[in-house]
Amino acid sequence: MKGRVLDDALLQLSTSDNVGTTVDDLSEGTKIDSDGRDVVLVEDVPFGHKVALESVEAGENVRKYGEIIGTATQPIDVGEWVHTHNCESTRGRGDRAATGGETA
Repeated sequence: MKGRVLDDALLQLSTSDNVGTTVDDLSEGTKIDSDGRDVVLVEDVPFGHKVALESVEAGENVRKYGEIIGTATQPIDVGEWVHTHNCESTRGRGDRAATGGETA
């Protein structure tokens, strides 16, 4: 398998990723070791969804698969669920591809 599983809870597909993907439904307060740092979930996160492994400021890139998959629309704290309420997808966006990822 590519990537690595953190504490049997999150899959980090690339070491450059700032999110991990849940491998089960996870509850608020779940503590996950990420390279010696505790990531504590601040809310319940469903199976297959993303969790921030590091803080991401509004406007910064969200990375998964070793690639940029989105842009934070608001600050995202470590342990927060990363989804459409705080991240705008950049994958498959022809309007962004033409400008190198920036909106026109």
